[in-house]
This record gives sequence, structure tokens and C-alpha cells, in this order.
Amino acid sequence: MTGAGVATSILAVMALLLGAGSVALAQATGDTASAGQAAAVSTTGEQTYREICQACHMANAEGGQGAGVVPALAANAHLADRQFVLDRVTHGKGGMPAFAEMLSAEQTAGVIGYVRTHFGNSYTDAVTPADVKRVTAAMGGD
Repeated sequence: MTGAGVATSILAVMALLLGAGSVALAQATGDTASAGQAAAVSTTGEQTYREICQACHMANAEGGQGAGVVPALAANAHLADRQFVLDRVTHGKGGMPAFAEMLSAEQTAGVIGYVRTHFGNSYTDAVTPADVKRVTAAMGGD
């Protein structure tokens, strides 16, 4: 086999392995819907943050730069406005995806509460599942 043939074979095996890993990950996280929407299974705000949000906002919520700019959530004055956070998480904006159809009202309220009371933030006026349901109902959801 030539060098190019070996490289092609290696790439083919890697693609198969990555594909199998993606299926296993999707099954483990509950994302088996044909629409490809995540069916998040986290139960606490911290768990939702760790499983979803920290992939972009980083474990310490300091955001970052790469293919785009991800804003820091740590010590973020915008988080004082509960409606701003609620709208951003449910509707998304720019590179931020909308999570209204991916998270339950309880998960959304939980992760908002977690971020607003951690990472140097101390905004304790809670966003409730009822608040989330009000916003998603206005969007045509729930």
C-alpha cells in the first residue's frame, strides 16, 4: 500500500471511530431524536452549565476567543437583568444558540440561577420555571 493509501485507510478508520463515539454520546445524553435536538438530562443548574454552557463559556465562565468571541459570564453586569439573561438563553443571539427547545423550563431556570449566583455574580432575584414558560409560550413553544 502506498503512503497515500495508508493515510486514506487511517482517515477512514478515524471517521468510523468518531462516528461510533458520536452515536454513543448522543445515546448517553438522550439526543436520539431524529430532529437532532438535544434532549438534555441534567438536573441541576451547575450540571447543565458543566454539560452544555462550559463548552463555549469555559469552566471558569471567563469566555474566550477562537472562531468567534464568547463573552465572559464571570462578573458580568448584564446578568443583573434577569429578563436579559432569560431572553438570551431561550432565544439565543449571534453565536449563542437558542435553548428554548433543548432545555426544560426547570433546567433553564436552574442554569440561569447558577450562573447569576456563581463566578463572581451575586444576583439572587431568581428566574423561575414559570418565567421560562411565559417566555417560551410567547415564542410559540410550550
